[in-house]
Amino acid sequence: MARRIVDLSLTIEDNMPAHKLFQSPIYLKALSHESTVSFGLGVPGDAMTFQTNYIGMLDHVGTHVDAFLHVNPKGTPVDEMPLDLFMGKSVCLDLRHIGDLEDITAEHMAAAEAKSGVKVDGHIVLLCTGFHNRNKDDAKALVWANPGLTTEATQWLYDRGSRMHGVEGPSTDKPSDNIFAQHRMCRDLGISHFEWLVNLEELVDKGEFEFIGLPIKFKGGSGSPVRAVALLDE
Repeated sequence: MARRIVDLSLTIEDNMPAHKLFQSPIYLKALSHESTVSFGLGVPGDAMTFQTNYIGMLDHVGTHVDAFLHVNPKGTPVDEMPLDLFMGKSVCLDLRHIGDLEDITAEHMAAAEAKSGVKVDGHIVLLCTGFHNRNKDDAKALVWANPGLTTEATQWLYDRGSRMHGVEGPSTDKPSDNIFAQHRMCRDLGISHFEWLVNLEELVDKGEFEFIGLPIKFKGGSGSPVRAVALLDE
């Protein structure tokens, strides 16, 4: 059976939008093929030139995962978290009726689960609200308008064995307040999430699939950018 790879990750760009509390990244060309001609590498008639880029960014920019350490001073850093947390069976719930700055409730989750045809049982649960597609050309809305996951919805996930979930936009909490109830709930339950996923519409009504979102092994990292993908059997 053929497998199709769906890329769920943002492209990292210089000065791209970031969470309201975080700096945007710096991503610039450091050395170019033109500038490295002067290094004299290679052989006469076949110079070896190269390009390298400078990256200056927080570990919570673009498509990323939160380490347990992010919101828990005694939590595990990203380099010590088991790799199986970042991959495995997954389902995408269709929540596209949820608007900007609205709440995702446990009732919404249960209805979307029933529609998906997959019973959540230890799955990585991805939540498609259509937020990114609605706002991808509006940098302000991308940072200030994402829906939020309620604590009851978070408990709903935990009760079904889901230790990781994923959302579009920079946070699982709405930017319209500073309560961060969902992050605090994840802290207390010992679960976490992927943030700023894209292309989730391609996973709606696809049933169960495999998700992979491996972090960079930052020592003591509070999180990490990931190249998140879904593997669909077709």
